[in-house]
Amino acid sequence: MTVITGFVGISQSEKERLAKAMQKACGAGGTVKEGRIEIQGDHRDAVAHILSDAGFRPVFAGG
Repeated sequence: MTVITGFVGISQSEKERLAKAMQKACGAGGTVKEGRIEIQGDHRDAVAHILSDAGFRPVFAGG
């Protein structure tokens, strides 16, 4: 599971739009739950690329 947290100043609809882009790029399911985006599987590199393109600065945590 790839979990994306720590969003500041973006709406639920923007998170849902990002989640759809991540799901499509990764070919995986996912959801927006309790303010975080969850994508099934380990897709850190693809998710980081999408976040960078959207103007975010991704930081990796965990193993």
